[in-house]
Amino acid sequence: MGRKLLTEHINVEGINTFEVYRKHGGYRSVEKALKTMTPDEVVEEVKKSGLRGRGGAGFPTGMKWSFLAKPEGVPRYLVCNADESEPGTFKDRQLMSKLPHLLIEGMITGSYALGARTSYIYIRGELLYVLRILEKAIAEAYAAGFLGENILGSGYSLDLHVHPGAGAYICGEETALLESLEGKRGNPRNKPPFPAVQGLYARPTVVNNVETIAAVVPIINEGGDEYAKLGVGKSTGTKLISACGHLNKPGIYEIELGVPVEEFIYSDEYCGGIWKGRDLKAVVAGGSSVPILPKELILKTAAGENRLMTYESLSDGGFVTGTMLGSGGFIAMDETTCIVKNTWNFSRFYHHESCGQCSPCREGTGWLEKVLHRLEHGHGSMHDIDLLVSVAKQIEGNTICPLGEAAAWPVAAAVRHFRHEFEWHVTNPKEATAPGAAYRGAAVLA
Repeated sequence: MGRKLLTEHINVEGINTFEVYRKHGGYRSVEKALKTMTPDEVVEEVKKSGLRGRGGAGFPTGMKWSFLAKPEGVPRYLVCNADESEPGTFKDRQLMSKLPHLLIEGMITGSYALGARTSYIYIRGELLYVLRILEKAIAEAYAAGFLGENILGSGYSLDLHVHPGAGAYICGEETALLESLEGKRGNPRNKPPFPAVQGLYARPTVVNNVETIAAVVPIINEGGDEYAKLGVGKSTGTKLISACGHLNKPGIYEIELGVPVEEFIYSDEYCGGIWKGRDLKAVVAGGSSVPILPKELILKTAAGENRLMTYESLSDGGFVTGTMLGSGGFIAMDETTCIVKNTWNFSRFYHHESCGQCSPCREGTGWLEKVLHRLEHGHGSMHDIDLLVSVAKQIEGNTICPLGEAAAWPVAAAVRHFRHEFEWHVTNPKEATAPGAAYRGAAVLA
């Protein structure tokens, strides 16, 4: 396996405590930043690293930080998006529960770089056990002088708070998160203004996810140029992958970006292949909101090149033959998987989680769920298949936030690559609705 920058010490006994974390090099980035670097120099190192947002969008982190408005006498905020609710993604909760001080260290260093004196960790409502772990770790950091007034005698002060949400997926969208943090209903905001100009309490704000902020620690410790040597092209550094589904070894893997998808799935170093000796049918590579790809397109691009675990390689071919790295929620499906049922299940989720603010999303997600229900339960028509594509197109690009696209893209991709399976559900309703049935060519698996 490649280098581990975030999880190297994750299995060390007591690493969740300040004392043990400190003995293993913890808080060195804070010392280095506050004692030897200016805030702008910290931002510059993050720029040099090529770090891209690990929450799904993949936007260059250093560039995002540099957009932060800095009006005189106006407070700024760093907010950590720990509302990890994307189906198939479970890496951030592991980082927070096992290595809480890594996130806190990244928050301190990042807050110093941005000139924030108060910062927040907004955590998913269902993760109250992780919230308690974080609160304990924050108290330890205060006691050790790494939070509070005049940290390490540097003159820089920071207060850090953890705020639980109420379990709404929409609050993973940064402006809905800020609304919720302010005590309002978690509805996304129209942009502009962007959070970098008017974010939390209408003040300049940067929102990054857990893994992104944690990655700031090795970047400052080792330097942005050293971090950029890992990975391939514009996909630098390491990435946490939440691997699940029909794999022999599901789990969380820290990979160096650039690992071939085939190696990630089949090598003993990583997922160990598909369980029960079955064949791979499809993969959702970046969480439920990204397009699904069949086996032949997830292992190789349409041009026949090996598909790599990078932002660029996974998106090669656009949405016609490609997908997205997204949040790294890697869901593998074997030959017994019913694509129609899986797509219906995803659509149920997005319909339930739509905030209802935008008509195309509020109504469209409901239509997607209804039509997929008809197809999955044996009373659909060929027209329904085209209707799915039409509804998805009417949602895409017509909503305030990306939840509309998150609902539309998986459906459009499933029809694009597995239309024959949708048609089979129409022409063979009895077989399709039999318990455990799944389409595979002309055969039915039960």
